Amino acid sequence: MKNIRIERLNDAFQEEISKIIATEVKDDDLKFITITEVDASTDLSYAKVYFTCLEDNKREKITEALNKASSFIRKCLAPRFDTLKIPELTFIYDNSLEYGKHIDELIDKIHEEKDA
Repeated sequence: MKNIRIERLNDAFQEEISKIIATEVKDDDLKFITITEVDASTDLSYAKVYFTCLEDNKREKITEALNKASSFIRKCLAPRFDTLKIPELTFIYDNSLEYGKHIDELIDKIHEEKDA
């Protein structure tokens, strides 16, 4: 279990990364993404940044663009936090929404079969 400090930093990183992408990153493809979660390691060496996007067909292109922009985003994060380290950022598409939708469909299918 992560400590409270890391949990708070994860929330703060999520908010600040969202702001940086919305205001400072110039790539228009990245304007319509949502940062859903940040999971930093306890020593702040690495952080997985989970995101979703509106355009599913551009998922790989957006993931690649975010990972290319990660050093810029990290540089923008540094003055906003009073920590010794700013973690290396790895962007990962968050498929939990799709997974939840799939589970809902399975439950609906079970209910339909039960009623029939």
